Amino acid sequence: MIINLLISAIFQVLLFSIIPFVWWLVTARKETRFLTWLGLKKIKIRNNQTYMASFLFVIIILVIPTYISVIFFMDESAMATSQFSGKGLTAFIPALIYAFLQTGLSEEIFFRGFLTKRLIYKFGFRLGNSIQGFLFGLMHGAIFMMLLNPIQLIIIILITGVGGYLLGWINEKQSNGSIISSWLIHGIVNTISSTWALFNLI
Repeated sequence: MIINLLISAIFQVLLFSIIPFVWWLVTARKETRFLTWLGLKKIKIRNNQTYMASFLFVIIILVIPTYISVIFFMDESAMATSQFSGKGLTAFIPALIYAFLQTGLSEEIFFRGFLTKRLIYKFGFRLGNSIQGFLFGLMHGAIFMMLLNPIQLIIIILITGVGGYLLGWINEKQSNGSIISSWLIHGIVNTISSTWALFNLI
């Protein structure tokens, strides 16, 4: 299971990196390195207390609505984390690979590293980050399109859209443009969701 998941995760990271890489080659190759251009760089924090408070706030804002959504109107078996359902500690390492590499890193590279930075450059922070958050929400809505009614779908798009906005905000406003903050938060939130599945907590 670990090897297959690791291969799948690496493939997904590469897949989500293709468009950003081609864009960088065409527009910014002579100006900066690819990983720096994406924001895969050291976090520079101005105020540790503000940063930690923001970091925890974003995690809470992402976890609570997700938990409520699953309890009230989503079939847990339809979620990607259902692959770990009831497997306990034996599947914890695969769950971490899924949380931090397969979904966390791949989505952060594309949405926060590529889209957010390009959209903010074009439209300014508020509009650019809002568009990115909306697109992030739409992607998650598309995943559940056949499983939910329109009201439930709108709720999922709103929850994940706000989450996408907050992830962009903590990178650009609290981390000096580094996507490592959103990558860590994304991975932690996905690990929490995977843990619910691992131990059948919901």
